[in-house]
Amino acid sequence: MALRLKKQSVLPGFGLAMGWTLFYLCLIVLIPLSTIFMKSASLGWGGFWRVISSPRALASFRLSLGASLIAVAINGFFGLVVAWVLVRYRFPGRRLLDGLVDLPFALPTAVAGIVLTTLYSQNGWIGSQLAKIGIKVSYTPLGIVVALTFIGLPFVVRTIQPVLQVMDVGVEEAAASLGAGPWQTFRRVILPELLPAWVTGITLAFARSLGEYGSVVFIAGNMPMRTEITPLLIMIKLDQFDYAGASAIALAFLIVSFSLLLFVNLMQRRQDVAQALR
Repeated sequence: MALRLKKQSVLPGFGLAMGWTLFYLCLIVLIPLSTIFMKSASLGWGGFWRVISSPRALASFRLSLGASLIAVAINGFFGLVVAWVLVRYRFPGRRLLDGLVDLPFALPTAVAGIVLTTLYSQNGWIGSQLAKIGIKVSYTPLGIVVALTFIGLPFVVRTIQPVLQVMDVGVEEAAASLGAGPWQTFRRVILPELLPAWVTGITLAFARSLGEYGSVVFIAGNMPMRTEITPLLIMIKLDQFDYAGASAIALAFLIVSFSLLLFVNLMQRRQDVAQALR
């Protein structure tokens, strides 16, 4: 009779591991989020609606969501280009350029905001040149887009790079030998492989942009109804000891951002299923 050897696992059994997982998630995620719901509930439905539908709150929602979407669109394109260049080409300074991609991760967000404000102000190195053609960046919604683009780029690049590194270049050469042009090769051969990672990077960049505060607060100018982002409005409510109002705005913003992220993930799931059925 053959002896059955028990499968060894580095991690503890399912029950213990699941228990620690639920405990950790409750402690770090669920309990803090539940306080937002409880504080918002203290306002009642009427008070909650008055807070989130105020002109100032709606303006901050539009600005935060709009700037995040624009920044993600920019990073979606240029992140792919940067990742492609870093993986497919060899040139002097490539390792340095690859390291610079992670700079927004390592740089404190407040420092990033001060640096961007200095560069893009009307007397800064870049801002002074743009001012000559009538473009003002600092203390405008455009400055917010610049800051969100800066902090979101690494998410797209770092999720695409591993996929490009393992892709077989021979498949592209085979497509070219069969008469496929560059665009057709990219659309039919490369894009289906890159799309899941690409969407994941865009989603992560979008999620980071929605909640970004430190790198935006300096370059935005923080003018109510014009350049006031939602995280800043929440901080203002907290400084005024309006905890219920801050929680209401945070809850509304959380619901909107979570709905958008859920939609993106569902679209990615549909794309994965459709690709698997081909």
